[in-house]
Amino acid sequence: MKKASTAVFALSALALSVAVQAEPTSQEFVPTSLATSNAQSEAKGFLEDSKVTGSTKNWYANELLRRGGTFSRSENGAVVDRDPRRINWVQGTIVDYSSGFTQGPIGFATQMAVYNAVALDRDKDDLMGGANRTLTRNNGDAVGQWSKLGLGNVKARISNTTLTAGRQSVNTPVIAYIGNRALPSSFEGVSILSEEFNNLSFQAGSFDRVSPRSEQSLTKFRSEYTANANVEADRVDMAGVDYKPLKSLTTSFYVSNVQDFWHQYYFSFLHELGDTDVLGLSTNLNYYKTKDSGQKKMGPIDNDTYSLSLTATHKAHSFSIAYQQVFGDTYFDYLHDTNAIFLANSLLSDFNGPNEKSVQLGYLLNMADYGVPGLKFNIYQARGFGIDGSGYKGTAYNETGLDGTVAHYEYGIGTSYTLQSGPLKASTMRATYTTHRANSDAQIDGNINEFRLVTTIPFNIL
Repeated sequence: MKKASTAVFALSALALSVAVQAEPTSQEFVPTSLATSNAQSEAKGFLEDSKVTGSTKNWYANELLRRGGTFSRSENGAVVDRDPRRINWVQGTIVDYSSGFTQGPIGFATQMAVYNAVALDRDKDDLMGGANRTLTRNNGDAVGQWSKLGLGNVKARISNTTLTAGRQSVNTPVIAYIGNRALPSSFEGVSILSEEFNNLSFQAGSFDRVSPRSEQSLTKFRSEYTANANVEADRVDMAGVDYKPLKSLTTSFYVSNVQDFWHQYYFSFLHELGDTDVLGLSTNLNYYKTKDSGQKKMGPIDNDTYSLSLTATHKAHSFSIAYQQVFGDTYFDYLHDTNAIFLANSLLSDFNGPNEKSVQLGYLLNMADYGVPGLKFNIYQARGFGIDGSGYKGTAYNETGLDGTVAHYEYGIGTSYTLQSGPLKASTMRATYTTHRANSDAQIDGNINEFRLVTTIPFNIL
């Protein structure tokens, strides 16, 4: 269940995959050749190209459970209070130092980012334990202010290939940082990114710990949907390629192994056609194959999940339809504190129940065409049905009651504004309201209304 601050903007991101352009998207074939530039040959020096940047995010969320649902607050392991409302308000700040690369055939660089969180609402009755939103102690009190090393790594570069070791931000379909709280997650390990060709890139990595969004310590990896939070994985390995055979077509293929959990394979393509001044069309297919592996700590898994979305854009207006389906008796699962679910209908709910089918309709209005650049509005509705886990034989997931009749729906509205100039240029404010309803208590996302207001201000120090 992904409670994303960008949940109601999932449609927006999809629609904006069609770039506004003055002429039709070219369908021209792109021959693969060596990149025309060499990033390392242009290195300016370790200190000469150093910079200190950052951002501060004011993150507010107000949730209300309906139809009798309640949040619970515990003290020293015992539930002491229940309430249908939960409020979290946190200020997250990141200060990031990034050096330049040293000159020469092999360049070296480093990055260090300090993360700081301040709980602006510390009322126990509001926080209701905080979950993964506000860091709390065992007695339910908020940790008023805390800091940690969010990023800390060293890099070596040859030509257009960079090796990174340490705590880092990763964004791939099989392991990806998630930034839907006041602070994002990050990962401890080693990765390599190679961009030696003009339209073909390769990346791989191995990670043994995650730095969660709302915790100070590093933790092992665990599943997002497991019923047993004590089942953990020691390592995640991944590799993938991104290839652009046409100017209008982007494809990706990734593989990963979560030790003793599962093997996962991912494929996608994004094709753009037409002219958005008249009519632009975008087609996006995402497909995951997940299969149990090693000690099978998550039990038997054999899951195929895909989504197909179509977006039509005419000037300021974008209309989208997306269909998503899960083939298998388990949830489509991914790692907790990651955003490794590149599916069209991953919203407040992920619409990823066993054998679930879902449809989403949405509309995006970009006010730039009406003289207000940076202002956007969107609305969507999604419905999931046919959730059936009756064939599940394992113990890792709680699928009791998922008998094929379980269904749910979600709708959301949102607006965002990004400042286009001035000292606060690129600052963004997002307001979203989302409603989710289910016809059965067995549906994991329940019945909830949620309002979020998120303001992000970037800044440069040096």
